[in-house]
Amino acid sequence: MSAIRAQGAGGQHVNKVSSAIHLRFDIHASSLPEVLKERLLNLQDQRVTKDGVIIIKAQSHRSQEKNKEEALQRLQEMVASIAHLPRVRRPTKPTRSSQTKRLDSKSSRGQIKATRAKISD
Repeated sequence: MSAIRAQGAGGQHVNKVSSAIHLRFDIHASSLPEVLKERLLNLQDQRVTKDGVIIIKAQSHRSQEKNKEEALQRLQEMVASIAHLPRVRRPTKPTRSSQTKRLDSKSSRGQIKATRAKISD
C-alpha cells in the first residue's frame, strides 16, 4: 500500500496531501489457495496485470484511512466474488410425454393452417 496524491478537484489542499491509496496485491506471493490464485489470474479484469498483480486505487474519500479501508474492502470483494463456485449444470432431457405433447401441438397447428389454404379445383 502506498499513499499518492489524489486527482480531481480540491483546491490547494490536493497538491500538498497524499490521501489516495495505491494497493498492490501480488497474487503469486499471497497465501491464498492455488484454486483461488488460478481464478484470480484468469479473471478478465483490467485491475489484474499480466504479472499477476492486482492494482486498486482508492481516492474517493478525503482521509487516507478511509481510502485504505475502501481499497481493502474492494480487494476482499474481488476475492469473495471468485471464491463462490457456480453450481454445476447437469444436462436434462425432456420427458417423453412433453415431447409427444409438443409434436401433437405442432401437427394440430399445421392442420389448422392447412385448412386455411385455397382450395384448388
